[in-house]
Amino acid sequence: MADPPTLVTGATGFVGSAVARVLAARGHRLRLLVRPGGDRRNVEGLEAELATGDLTDPASLARAADGCRYLVHVAADYRLWVPDPDAMMRANVDGTRALLLAAQSRGVERMVYCSSVAALGLVGDGSVADETTPVHPDKIVGVYKRSKYLAEQAVLALVAEHAMPVVVVNPSTPVGPRDIKPTPTGRMIRDAAAGRLPAYVDTGLNVVHVDDVAEGHALALERGVVGEKYILGGEDFSLGDLFALVARVAGRTPPRVRLPIGPLVPLALACEALARFGVEPLVTRETLAMARKKMFFSSDKARRELGYAPRPAARAIEDAIAWFRAQ
Repeated sequence: MADPPTLVTGATGFVGSAVARVLAARGHRLRLLVRPGGDRRNVEGLEAELATGDLTDPASLARAADGCRYLVHVAADYRLWVPDPDAMMRANVDGTRALLLAAQSRGVERMVYCSSVAALGLVGDGSVADETTPVHPDKIVGVYKRSKYLAEQAVLALVAEHAMPVVVVNPSTPVGPRDIKPTPTGRMIRDAAAGRLPAYVDTGLNVVHVDDVAEGHALALERGVVGEKYILGGEDFSLGDLFALVARVAGRTPPRVRLPIGPLVPLALACEALARFGVEPLVTRETLAMARKKMFFSSDKARRELGYAPRPAARAIEDAIAWFRAQ
């Protein structure tokens, strides 16, 4: 008799497709939740059962979880600007809660929830944050970050109140192949590699190879402590240093102009006005507010407790640029 399947949500996306591949290599029989009519290029060639459903359709989530032993929930609405914030909240917060409850009702033994460092506290001044850094909910900037914070809080409440067997992982900024949308970070790296970014703002982020994030999900499923959070990060970069690395890999000249954030506010307002007519904004007031804080994180807990061992971030940049060029 075949082993019960492992349900993976978000497998058609960037991080989820990497997670599905890592689990398949570990011998998991996969069931993938896919949206009707969604882009399935990232799961081509994967041996997996497809379950059609959506995070906003609880009945479809119950059907997908039926008979599964494990759940790895990666799916999320990841955009830095949305015309309808309520839709993002329904998917990321309500959908996550509905999925986990459906999985528990179907007897799923163990679950991993893919949160984000966006849900964690931030020091912001160049110091490194970790899983214990205090969160100030009133200072969370942007609907995506707020949705991920509220979703993580909902998951931890399910663990406490319903003995939900969930381990939480918090990826930093994944980079690498199969970023088909691409994500906001992938778009930035693609454009920098093509020489289309003449300037940058002074901020910072933590970059990690998407395949290492996927490995971290598998390790959390195997070794993580229920109710605990694990940052899955790589290396901290200032944006200038990151673009210098991208330029070196791509054979380009890095952008030399560092822009102050304040004078960009009128541009953000103009971009937001155009967005009402369907033009995706290049910059918004929220992204500028986020850029004021350096998003540096430590993965020491995951290294220590899970055996997490990310490769140098330069490999992530190399693999991402090679993939974008191939496309």
